[in-house]
Amino acid sequence: MSNLRFKVLQEAFAKKAVAVQPPAGMVSDYYGSHIFGRKQMARYLSAETYRAFCDVLDNGAPFNREMANNVAVGMKNWALDMGATHYTHWFQPLTEGTAEKHDAFIEYAGQPGTDVIEEFSGKLLAQQEADGSSFPNGGIRNTFEARGYTAWDTTSPAFMVDDTLCIPTVFVSYTGEALDYKTPLLKALHAVDRAATEVCHLFDPTVHKVYSYLGWEQEYFLVDESIYSARPDLLLTGRTLLGHHPLQDPTQRGGAQPVRVGTHL
Repeated sequence: MSNLRFKVLQEAFAKKAVAVQPPAGMVSDYYGSHIFGRKQMARYLSAETYRAFCDVLDNGAPFNREMANNVAVGMKNWALDMGATHYTHWFQPLTEGTAEKHDAFIEYAGQPGTDVIEEFSGKLLAQQEADGSSFPNGGIRNTFEARGYTAWDTTSPAFMVDDTLCIPTVFVSYTGEALDYKTPLLKALHAVDRAATEVCHLFDPTVHKVYSYLGWEQEYFLVDESIYSARPDLLLTGRTLLGHHPLQDPTQRGGAQPVRVGTHL
C-alpha cells in the first residue's frame, strides 16, 4: 500500500498543466456571449417586448402568452444565429445531477411544397414534460397525466452549450410538489425579498426589491484524481479527516482553529 501511494504521487507530480488559449480580443468582447442576456435581448426583441420583459425580470411583473411568444421568437433567432439545432429545458432534479430533454426546432409546416420549418413558440418555452428518468423514485398517476413538468425560470438567462439552447427551468410534479433543488431556493429567495423589503421601507420607502446573493464561506480545493485515490479518508467519507495544523497566531489567516477537520471538497 505504501509503494502504491508513492507511485500515485509520482504520477501526479509528473503531470503537466493543460495549456488554455483564451479568445482573442478584449474580455468585454466575448464575456457573456453565449447567454441570452440583456444585450442580446435588446438586439433580438422588439423595443416594446424588451421593456416589458425587463419589467418581468426586475419587478416580477406578470407576462402573457403574446409576450412569451415574442420572447421565444427572439430567443430562437439568437440561438439559430449561434448555430443551435436543438433546445432543452435544463433543470436539477433530485438525482444529484442535472437533466435535460432535447427537442429540435423543427415543426411540420402543413403547407404544399414545405415539409418542416424552424418553429419555437411561447408554449414550448414556458413548459415541457420531462421523461421518467428525472425522478428519484417511481409513483402512481393517471396515464393521461405527466409525472412532472419543467417550467421556465425567468430569473436565469438561457445559454448555449455547443449546438443546444439550454433554458433554465424548475421541475414540479403534476400535483405541484417540488421535484428539484431550485424550486425551494427560489421560494426562499422570494421570502427573503418580501421580508427584507418591508424592513427597508422603515428607512427608505423607495426600495421595491432586495436581491440575495450566495457566497461560499469555506475554502474549496481541487484535488488531483491520483492523489485523491491515495487518500483513504477522501475515498471513504468524501471529505478530509486528516489536515495540517494552520498558524496559531489569531492575527494571521483570520485566527483559524488549530486543526482543520471535515473540510468539504
